[in-house]
Amino acid sequence: MEKLFYSISEVSEMFEIPAHVLRYWEKEFPFLNPKKNRVGRRIYTEKEIEIVRLIKHLLYDEGYTIDGARKKILRKRGSIQLRLDEEGVARYELKKIKEELKSILKKLEG
Repeated sequence: MEKLFYSISEVSEMFEIPAHVLRYWEKEFPFLNPKKNRVGRRIYTEKEIEIVRLIKHLLYDEGYTIDGARKKILRKRGSIQLRLDEEGVARYELKKIKEELKSILKKLEG
């Protein structure tokens, strides 16, 4: 019987990827968004595990960059049956806007 939830260390071992890489991917791929339990630890469902499998395949096997893999998944999300949650996309877009504003402010101050 399969488990309903997996810890980040279990997913890390499953794919032979360090946990810090998985945490980094969470920042770069808005649709990889494992929930946290009451203690604050990440819990991965089968959906997140499939997303990790796809990201790893694109990056390690196909040779895509992070940006290229993100764009490919965003373009193909219907065919691979991924649903982006609106919050994740908005969070990603806001992060990019924030970085751009910081860059402008730095130029103005410098």
